[in-house]
Amino acid sequence: MSLPLVIVNPESAAGATGEAWPGIASDLGSNFGAFKVAFTSKAGEGIELASEAARKGVKLIIACGGDGTISEVANGILESGTAAELGILPSGTGGDFRRTIEVPTRPRDAAQILRQGQTRLIDVGRVTYMNSSGVEDTRYFVGVASFGMSAAVIERVKDSGLEWFPAKASKWLSGRVAFGTSMLQIALQSAATQVVVRLDDEHERHLTVANFCVANGRYFGGGMKIAPDAKLTDGRFDVVSIGDLGTRKILTNAPRIYFGSHLSMDQVHHALARKVLARPFAKDEGIAIEIDGELLGHLPATFQILPAALRVRCPG
Repeated sequence: MSLPLVIVNPESAAGATGEAWPGIASDLGSNFGAFKVAFTSKAGEGIELASEAARKGVKLIIACGGDGTISEVANGILESGTAAELGILPSGTGGDFRRTIEVPTRPRDAAQILRQGQTRLIDVGRVTYMNSSGVEDTRYFVGVASFGMSAAVIERVKDSGLEWFPAKASKWLSGRVAFGTSMLQIALQSAATQVVVRLDDEHERHLTVANFCVANGRYFGGGMKIAPDAKLTDGRFDVVSIGDLGTRKILTNAPRIYFGSHLSMDQVHHALARKVLARPFAKDEGIAIEIDGELLGHLPATFQILPAALRVRCPG
C-alpha cells in the first residue's frame, strides 16, 4: 500500500509554511506515522500532484497550507475519479475550510485527527465560468465561491502585489482582520454589482448586491461566518446575497456579517439551491468571481452541487 502523500505549499502564509515545515513534519511523523512529501512551486501544481498520486493508488492525500492549497488538492482528487481521501494539515492564513470541519490549527493535533479521525463524504461545488483568457473553464470548490466586494478585495490585493499576512506583520493581525479591513476600504470606493441570478428552476431575478456567495462551507475571507447554517452533507448550497447596504450600513453592520448574525437583516437574503446561474446585468461588464479564495475568472457562471463527492478525514 502506498504511503500517504503530503502536498506542501511552502509559499502559503507569505512563506511561513516553508519555514515551519521541519517542525510540522516532526509533529506529523510523531503523531501520525510515515508519509511521503511533495512541494508545490507554482499555482495549480497541487492539482497535478494530487491527481497523479491518486491515480497511482495513494489513498490519503494531505494538503499542508491554506485554503488555496486545500482546494487544489481537492480538485486533483476529484479530477482523478478515484476514491482517494483528503486530509488537512493547516498552515495557511485564512483557514476557512478547516474551521468548517473543525480541524485544529496545531500540527500535532491535526496529525492525530489524520491518524484517528473518521472519513466523511462531503458535498463539493462545481463552477463553470469564463477564465482570464475568455475561455469557459471548470473548477471544484469545497468552501465558498462569490462575487462582489469579496472578489474586488482579492483583485485589489493581487494587483498591488500585497500579501494577506505579511511575514513581518504583528501576531494579532489575522487573515480575518486583513480581509475585513480591505473589504471596508472597497465598500467606501465601489459601486454595488448588478447581476441576473437564477436558483434551480425559479425565474431569473435582477439583483443589486454588495456581495453574493454560493456557499458549501460556512466561512470565507479568513474567518467571516458568511453562511452560518451551511452543511457539507445536505446536498444544497446556502446562497447568501447581501444587498446594496451602502457604505454606512456596511460599516455599522460589519461585526454581524463577520460573526454570522446577519441573515436576519432586511437586505440580506438566504436561500438553498442545488444549482445557481449568474450573469452580469450589463452584457459586457466583467464581474470577477473568487473560488475558495482564488481569483480565477469572471461571470457568467454556473454553480452546481455534487452531493457526497469527496472523502475527507475529519475529527471523530
